Amino acid sequence: MTRHQPISAAAELHANVAVPFAQAHAMPKSVYTSPDFLDLEQRHVFAKDWICAGRAETLPEPGDYLTLTIAGEPVIVLRDREGGIRALSNVCRHRMSTLLQGRGSVRSIVCPYHAWTYNLDGSLRGAAAMGQNEDFCKEKLGLPAIRAEVWQGWIMVTLNPEAPLPSVALKGIADLIPYLDMSTYTETYRESFNWATNWKVLAENFMESYHLPMCHAGTIGGASNLNEMICPEGTEAFNYHWILKNDSVPLALAHPSNTTLEGEERRKTWLLAIYPSLLITLTPGYFWYLSLTPDGPGRVNVLFGMGMSADWLADPQAEAHLASVKALLDDVNVEDKGCTEKVYRGLLSGLASPGPLSHLERPNFEFAQYLASRIPA
Repeated sequence: MTRHQPISAAAELHANVAVPFAQAHAMPKSVYTSPDFLDLEQRHVFAKDWICAGRAETLPEPGDYLTLTIAGEPVIVLRDREGGIRALSNVCRHRMSTLLQGRGSVRSIVCPYHAWTYNLDGSLRGAAAMGQNEDFCKEKLGLPAIRAEVWQGWIMVTLNPEAPLPSVALKGIADLIPYLDMSTYTETYRESFNWATNWKVLAENFMESYHLPMCHAGTIGGASNLNEMICPEGTEAFNYHWILKNDSVPLALAHPSNTTLEGEERRKTWLLAIYPSLLITLTPGYFWYLSLTPDGPGRVNVLFGMGMSADWLADPQAEAHLASVKALLDDVNVEDKGCTEKVYRGLLSGLASPGPLSHLERPNFEFAQYLASRIPA
């Protein structure tokens, strides 16, 4: 008897998106739980597309830096001597120690193992006791450069030398929301955390507002109306939808002094899911965002931040408004953590199977199509 080979997670994903949206189901369980599928994601998604490292205004001075890991590659992002944003390998060219951790400010990059010292442009400044090695050439031992671009205030980094510029790939966002320029907002708070769920579960949770009335019943669930939600078709680079907010959170509305925004623009909240893992809630008054990287199939690293528009930041009550929104978002994160971790536990069930999607979950189906476009069957 011939034994049938199990269908791979990649093949299951491709079958999942090979139907019209009106017949769409949630992605297969294996796409979330398979270590082999995560390896494919790291190679074909995170190593190839632009990953958000945070906001450029949080690195205001030369030597200010942050670190992150992209598809297993340790990366430094810093402000160089000329005032530009630069990304470099975070691995010493000597015995391959990682160099910097977390965030901070340095005058030069000094290896914590043997004190090899690099300038802020990545060139090797000095290395003690190397004069007797005939193969040592300081000019050949700089830190490899990694592509970094600032797009609307966001620091975007990629390991892929051929990835289209964010300004090109994401031009549709500027066309979609010409009246809100994210580069004019200022980040006021950030933190990092790690949750017990798959990165795609959290990304999908952001992409749909169908869960708001139930999952967020204690916070923002009553601030929007499912019947008013619009989920139009997205693009190859991002999906989006919007919510018309009431006045329960003043900071989500245009500032009273703002005379440029009109009509629904004054109370429209945009939810932008930029593939693969930058998730932005953008209002006339503030933004908050998540930038995700996987930590195994069952855990996700989350960079969470928020900031304010220029007119709200200049408001005499800005600090009080910000504290109120920060407290609200902390509660929202607790609710999302609970909901998304429950989903991952359910994905591990033998009796579980993916169900049909609501029309309010069109972004989730488009996210699955994006993944299928990157992952070979």
